[in-house]
Amino acid sequence: MEVLYLILLNVIFPVFALIGVGAFLHRRFLFDLNTLSKLSTFLLLPAVSFVNIYQSSISGDVLLTVIGFLLLQNLCLMIICSGTSKAFGFEPGISATFKNSVVLKNSGNFGLPVSQLVFQDNPLGLSIQVIVLIFQNLLTYTYGLINSVAVKTNGWQAVKEFLKIPILYALIIGLLLNRFEVPIPFFIWTPIETISNSFLAIALITLGAQSAIIKITKFSLPLTLSLFGRLILSPILAFTIITLLKLDGTTAQALLIASSFPSSRNSALFALEYNNHPEYAAQAVILSTLFSSVTVTGVVYLAGVLYG
Repeated sequence: MEVLYLILLNVIFPVFALIGVGAFLHRRFLFDLNTLSKLSTFLLLPAVSFVNIYQSSISGDVLLTVIGFLLLQNLCLMIICSGTSKAFGFEPGISATFKNSVVLKNSGNFGLPVSQLVFQDNPLGLSIQVIVLIFQNLLTYTYGLINSVAVKTNGWQAVKEFLKIPILYALIIGLLLNRFEVPIPFFIWTPIETISNSFLAIALITLGAQSAIIKITKFSLPLTLSLFGRLILSPILAFTIITLLKLDGTTAQALLIASSFPSSRNSALFALEYNNHPEYAAQAVILSTLFSSVTVTGVVYLAGVLYG
């Protein structure tokens, strides 16, 4: 009960407070959602991704183990989601949003705080979550972005659209500067860090604005499958892979917990930016975040019992 209380108080409440502010302000002033979407995509997201990658420090063995797990788990999720979309005959826009809502998870403003609570006396657990966050950034702006863009285009055109997104270059530059330990002058670092720090609030306010007029009168099939895939299937799949790879201890515990996080708000931002059923995408993000207050707590408990 103590873990549930801490998650509700320190993670869920702040998230929904900002979403609520966005919904209220949009109803009051009618924000331009297209402008907010482009602000996040072309300024805030590149900054926060650059900062995360530039500041990370991970040992080689842990990095290889975690990346191997993440590649296997996400490949399985992609295959399952693609097969599900075809089996139920989802049209391309619904299919793209469905796949992103399951494969892309909120490892940032949700995952890091949860990991800080669970692994407050264990630096390795938090370091693994940082790896997961960086991997999710890369996955988001490769698989997630191309998946969204390809609905309106195909082949080389989708790749060209992807190459226009500044997040790709932010990630590459961040990796290179981190690898060669290049110091960034204070007068350059300060504005980058300031922009990065503003991402969480503006992204959640944007999500709230998207959700301001959403009415969930029933759970559609795609929405139900999104929630099941992200909150139930993903942890089950992670447990299976952890068992097959014979992982244990903090590594297994951290990876199982990280698999349970709700849908990434980036899936909603992409849906808004490329008009792939943004209302459905916002519903998936909000409801998965809400229900995760229960499911994540259960996974945290099981991870402690199994691998603690």
